Amino acid sequence: MTKTDGEARYVLPAGARAGIIAGGGALPLTIAKALKEQGADPFVLILAGEAEPGSLLESCDHETRPLEDIGKLVAILKRHRVTHLVMAGEIRRRPKLSALRPSLSLLAWLPTVIAGLAQGDDGLLRLVMRRLETNGIHVVGAHEIVPELLATEGAWTKTTPKPKDWRDVAAARAAAEAIGALDIGQGAVAIGGRAIALEGIEGTNGLLERVRDLRGHGRLAGKTGGVLVKCLKPGQELRADLPTVGPTTIELAHAAGLSGIAVEAGRSLVMDGPGLVARADALGLFALGLPAREGGDGD
Repeated sequence: MTKTDGEARYVLPAGARAGIIAGGGALPLTIAKALKEQGADPFVLILAGEAEPGSLLESCDHETRPLEDIGKLVAILKRHRVTHLVMAGEIRRRPKLSALRPSLSLLAWLPTVIAGLAQGDDGLLRLVMRRLETNGIHVVGAHEIVPELLATEGAWTKTTPKPKDWRDVAAARAAAEAIGALDIGQGAVAIGGRAIALEGIEGTNGLLERVRDLRGHGRLAGKTGGVLVKCLKPGQELRADLPTVGPTTIELAHAAGLSGIAVEAGRSLVMDGPGLVARADALGLFALGLPAREGGDGD
């Protein structure tokens, strides 16, 4: 279900130091472990309230800072000699303008922050990356550090989609691409050949919990199955926030009464692939990678 052979892995240049901006979930820890296996000594900037407290990330050279310290970001990274940065993990909120701490460095960042807050998540990430690279910090994608997490095309599970499931896959993917074009979210659920729920600021887990609660709705009464599809936003920046699934996705999809999940192959990450497949097989769900959309790469 993930790529294991022949994948190019990013190797840090001699004298470089990697940094990780760590949000929630398992991805930042996976990145840190991969870098350590390369012999690197990564610095981790842990985002307060996002990354799990007490995790192994805290065994690395690290600082814990709130999102509102964004004005100090370059200074922090420079102080720890970071030359190459990976942005990994879920960020469930945006910095609050009212909580930004006044400083000279913030004045330099303020136009970026204000412009980013007026855009969607991908727009904000692009502006932050541009600002970092202007200051000499090269941004590297998580998939470049751990290419083995990239989803492969085809079915990963014993259960495969039935004809009615493929109709749901097509409907959910079309809906996911539509909201992606608006920089809203990456996922959608279709039941009975029509999209019934779209991912918003609550993320994929919240979307699936909402679908579970919708099962009693009159329009869905008596309808079974359904599919979650996650795919890259059209033109999305590839170095941050790739669509991600894992065993929890399977658990929530099952609780929502879905028949399976699908992601865009080569442009989505699968956390704990063996665990995901084992759980899907045990619950009778399918999981698969869809062919990548033409022209879907970001800048």
